[in-house]
Amino acid sequence: MKGIVCRAVLFDLDGVLADSHRVVEGVWKVWAAEKGLDAAPFLAIAHGRRTSEILRTIAPHLDIAAETNRLDRMEEFGTEGLVPIPGAPEFVRSLPESRWGIVTSGHRECASFRLRYVGIPFPRVFITGDMVKKGKPDPEGYLRGARELGFSPGDCVVFEDAPPGVAAAQAAGMRVVGVLTTHPAEALKTDLKIRDFRDAPDLQIR
Repeated sequence: MKGIVCRAVLFDLDGVLADSHRVVEGVWKVWAAEKGLDAAPFLAIAHGRRTSEILRTIAPHLDIAAETNRLDRMEEFGTEGLVPIPGAPEFVRSLPESRWGIVTSGHRECASFRLRYVGIPFPRVFITGDMVKKGKPDPEGYLRGARELGFSPGDCVVFEDAPPGVAAAQAAGMRVVGVLTTHPAEALKTDLKIRDFRDAPDLQIR
């Protein structure tokens, strides 16, 4: 696979480093059943967005703050099917500690638990959904990640699995590698796509 020259790397978490789709979808199904709602519209946009923004899009009539807290607590320690994306722990450990970070839509407690559970080391730069005013597809999180790493957006490469995250990174002016763990290839508007980190590109960090 073609090599990439960059100065820093930013990763999404869910679907990129950790396979959490069974946890996420299971929680939304249980929550929707409790509310007497159809889970399908929520599941259609559940990957790559903050919980609060999913709720505002699909069910704005609800108490967004209360339901966000409920859903986040339900997800926080879920482990059903939670495993590392193949090759992800090894790939991350091959990078200089000062040159990579994570930008996730998940809240801090949940994201931290998933990192520990799947054996991914904690990065020096760890931007979670509760640290930004606007979640993906807004570029705020990725711009903050680049700033905290100390590099310009154009120096960064992002690994993303969901359209909102791809859009956020591209809006930030970053190159994006699509990871085909959650969505079909045609859903990710990136020039380079990988199945998982077993066929990751050769990264040259300078």
